[in-house]
Amino acid sequence: MRIPRIYTGQTLRANTETELEPGPSRHLARVLRMRVGDSLILFDGRGGQYPATIHALDRNSVVASLGDFDATERESGLRLQLGIALPRGERMDWVIQKATELGVSSIALLVSERTEVRLKDEREQKKLRHWQQVAISACEQCGRNLLPQILPPQSLAQWVNAAQADVRLVLHPLADNTNPGSGRPASVALLVGPEGGLSPAEVDAAVQSGFSSLQLGPRILRTETAPLAAIAILQARWGDMGVS
Repeated sequence: MRIPRIYTGQTLRANTETELEPGPSRHLARVLRMRVGDSLILFDGRGGQYPATIHALDRNSVVASLGDFDATERESGLRLQLGIALPRGERMDWVIQKATELGVSSIALLVSERTEVRLKDEREQKKLRHWQQVAISACEQCGRNLLPQILPPQSLAQWVNAAQADVRLVLHPLADNTNPGSGRPASVALLVGPEGGLSPAEVDAAVQSGFSSLQLGPRILRTETAPLAAIAILQARWGDMGVS
């Protein structure tokens, strides 16, 4: 049986006992039906992980005994920053889950001219908590010990003007360039539009701010497909993915 990996918002310390939050406790006790003495791995999102065993549990509470700190990391050497205009429905869940698995370091939620989703106040906070949990679950599954940042909604112009990366790319289906560049950058900022795409003015503004237009191929990809294809390509070219 695969050893479960569980995130906790508490700061973990080696060779101590920790009572997990109700959510992960119920998952371990009720869904996975784990028992006292069973093994698991805990991480707090600050780097590294801890082997642990269940010391005590009931239906709503699990106490784990932690072992020595394990400095294992599975982060890419390529720091990928994704800026994506908010899509409709559950597409954002999909993008956050898969982008986390593919190794992005941050995901910025953007409002563009053609963005149809508007989040305010309590609804925004609820969505941010949900998307953070999506990223946490993806980290638990894929083995990452550092959580990607999920940045609150901001204007596309704000993110474009503030983006700091060795290479900055804006996906555009009509771009002439299909080559993300040469060399081996340490960081990439990737801009992706909503379902209706970025407006010509937004693409021009990004280019004026130092972004290069990039076309992935002859087919127009959906807003939830395009960033994942681009991230995989960038990781294979400059990061830690590929076939040896």
